[in-house]
Amino acid sequence: MTASMKRDNRMSASQSLISGGVAGVFSRTATSPLDVVKIVTQVGTFHSKRGFLNAFHTVYREEGLRAFWKGNCVACIRIVPYSAVQLATYNRFIQLHMDDLGRVSQWRAIVAGSVAGIVAALVIYPSDVIKTRLIVQNSLDPAYRGVLHALRCIYRKEGFLALYRGASLTVMGAVPFSCGSFLVYMNLDKLWGEPSFRFTPLQNFINGCLAAGVAQTLSFPFETVKRKMQAQSPVLPHCGGVDVHFTGMVDCFRQVVKAQGFLGLWNGLTANLLKLPTGTWSGPEPRTPRVERTEEIAEEQEL
Repeated sequence: MTASMKRDNRMSASQSLISGGVAGVFSRTATSPLDVVKIVTQVGTFHSKRGFLNAFHTVYREEGLRAFWKGNCVACIRIVPYSAVQLATYNRFIQLHMDDLGRVSQWRAIVAGSVAGIVAALVIYPSDVIKTRLIVQNSLDPAYRGVLHALRCIYRKEGFLALYRGASLTVMGAVPFSCGSFLVYMNLDKLWGEPSFRFTPLQNFINGCLAAGVAQTLSFPFETVKRKMQAQSPVLPHCGGVDVHFTGMVDCFRQVVKAQGFLGLWNGLTANLLKLPTGTWSGPEPRTPRVERTEEIAEEQEL
């Protein structure tokens, strides 16, 4: 199975990035309550002790309606730089592995997307740490007064490396993420009972949600541990609200399983899956290679 690059020349790269950024801001803002509940559940703050639905009630009761948009400012700010780095990395990777007919294998296309995501995530990783800190703090008695204040405080009190705490998990989580995406895309023909080049926009939307759901479910334990590592801080009340105490990445996995069982690594997954439709529909994405079975296309053209 191969994939070909399908370019859209109706908009320039900058126009595509700006329009995608605007869509991403609306998407992030609309799903911010789910993101807040997901992160406090992953970290294990007191808000999440009674389950998914009660977490919404607890956040609202303790901090008010505005608390559902904690960290949304930095989440929106990071969209454009993240997407710019992701697009540049993805396109460069594809160009390096494209044959003379402009095709790449489906596996290489998926790996390209994963590599692009890793590079972009690592470049702007400090903003992710700041976002987590802003979300887990009590907005009525905040330790950080904003994005810049959080950046300055973390750097001064905890050092530069604190801004990259848990970054290795981004790389590690990309492996099950890529495998999950590949598993889904390799079986789409069987799922729909027709070749992929015949898929309608609705089918492609469902495919994107399905692939993202499987991939994120497989990689979710790595994100859960990453969030706990980002939030944990000796200078914050209750060590950042993390529900387990640990000395490093491996120990964090061990302590979560010991305290909550193996499924504790998937705390917050429900909120994450509910965000998928808006994330799949909006936001700037790399030019996705279109999967084609060359022999089937030839048969269609002959008919």
